[in-house]
Formats: sequence, structure tokens, C-alpha cells
Amino acid sequence: MSALTFTVPGMTCGHCEAAVKGEVGKVAGVADVAVDLGSKLVTVSGEGLDEAAIVAAIDEAGFEVVS
Repeated sequence: MSALTFTVPGMTCGHCEAAVKGEVGKVAGVADVAVDLGSKLVTVSGEGLDEAAIVAAIDEAGFEVVS
């Protein structure tokens, strides 16, 4: 299993967390999504993760990934 971490500064509340988890959880290969609102990080674990698809899912949830 591998993991990818993304910085998503726009997340501020539980609703933000739920939206991101819901969209990212739909991406093929994703086994777990952890959101840390304090550090603004989203960590995605799974097999054969597609980084572009995860970034697109975060965008679909209404948030932007920054480097």
C-alpha cells in the first residue's frame, strides 16, 4: 500500500473534511482518506493511486491542492 499527501489550505471545518473524504473515496484504488484540518493536509492510502484523479476529486469537492 502506498500513500500520497496533499496540501489543501481551503479546508476549515468538518463539512470540508466530509466533502473531501467523500469525493476522494470514490477514486479507484483509494483505501483510506485522512484529513488533518490543523495542518491542512489530506493523506490518501491505497494501491495504484492516480495522483491526477485524486487532485481532480479534491477540486470536485470545491478545494484546491497547492504545492
